Amino acid sequence: MRFRSGVAIDLGTVNTLVSVAGRGLVIDEPSAIALDRVTRRVAAVGQAADALAGKEPQDIEVLHPLRDGVIADLDAASAMLQGFVRRARLRRGLLRTTAIVCVPGGATWVERRSLAAALSVIRPRCTVRLVDEPVAAAAGAGFDLARGAGAFIVDVGGGTTESAVVAGGQIVRARSLRMGGNAMDDAIVTAVKAEMGLILGRNAARSLKTTLGLAGDGTERMETVGVDAARRTPRVEQVPAWLVAQALEHIVIAIVDCVEEMLSDIPPNLAEDVVRGKIRLAGGGALLPGLADRIEAATGIAVVVVDDPLRCVARGAAEILEHGDGLQQGPVTQG
Repeated sequence: MRFRSGVAIDLGTVNTLVSVAGRGLVIDEPSAIALDRVTRRVAAVGQAADALAGKEPQDIEVLHPLRDGVIADLDAASAMLQGFVRRARLRRGLLRTTAIVCVPGGATWVERRSLAAALSVIRPRCTVRLVDEPVAAAAGAGFDLARGAGAFIVDVGGGTTESAVVAGGQIVRARSLRMGGNAMDDAIVTAVKAEMGLILGRNAARSLKTTLGLAGDGTERMETVGVDAARRTPRVEQVPAWLVAQALEHIVIAIVDCVEEMLSDIPPNLAEDVVRGKIRLAGGGALLPGLADRIEAATGIAVVVVDDPLRCVARGAAEILEHGDGLQQGPVTQG
């Protein structure tokens, strides 16, 4: 089955990715929207809006309408999506458009319905299909969902970490943690302020995370710029790797424990598929240095970071949109 008109959307806490059938990925930008404080009109969406975040422009309010992988502000999310879809320039025609939208496996029914409602604003005659993120990640990692082979996916996104065993396009076992890359950034900000009296912005924390990660040997350091907590003036500082690793430890332990719990409950018939197929690590958190090694050491199963992990879920959603095979998950709504 092939959809003639459609769009695949990975609506993430940090980034939103949009693929259009026949054209591929057309949007990959921060999930952010800037509104005029007086008129509430949209001033910018995506990268242009996110660039203003934390800089406190007087007449503009910057919102990130998703939290922990689900919509926290439905109106802002709808406006942001309208902006993205307008820029994607979907072709109008007589055929009904299909929108494949990825959702966290642990999303509640209310959260799923809110997401479907937000997506129904895309355009008239739109069919919205929700696909669990681990299923899309498995497709994006190269697993043939139609064959029924088992796949173990750990998708560390901005707001959530999804661990799941998928077989035949269905989730067999799943665990969802409401923590991911954003929680890591916050932990680094808190630790650096407490230890060094330096207030960091989120971008500086992300740079420390992706450069130093968990591989702190006690000597490596990275230069960063923040605001002195006492004097409230800019300050340049060398942040040690051990401090970053220490800040991230409790989150890494939670992720590793989640994976081990999944393995303790795996059906025997899927055990060989998981071991031979390896644990696949996706999402922005997959780029955290040392995370794959920690999971592998704890489980005794090889862990592989998928190609282009930031786009893995979006790539899988586009694959499902293109080929279908009856793999869509979750409720369907029609606008």
